[in-house]
Amino acid sequence: MNEVLGGLENKVTQVIALCAELRAENHRLRDRVGTLEEEKLALAERMTVARTRLEGIMDRLPAE
Repeated sequence: MNEVLGGLENKVTQVIALCAELRAENHRLRDRVGTLEEEKLALAERMTVARTRLEGIMDRLPAE
């Protein structure tokens, strides 16, 4: 009986450790997603600025 309880205790301990690891990984991934979303917004803004500048340059070119 003690062996069965000991085995069960080990499995519960492993599950608890796995949950802690997964929680930490989830936290890291959420942070990474936040960083990537900020980077995406910054790149989109840079693209908008570049497009506006290119359109301005094209408007100044003489017509053919």
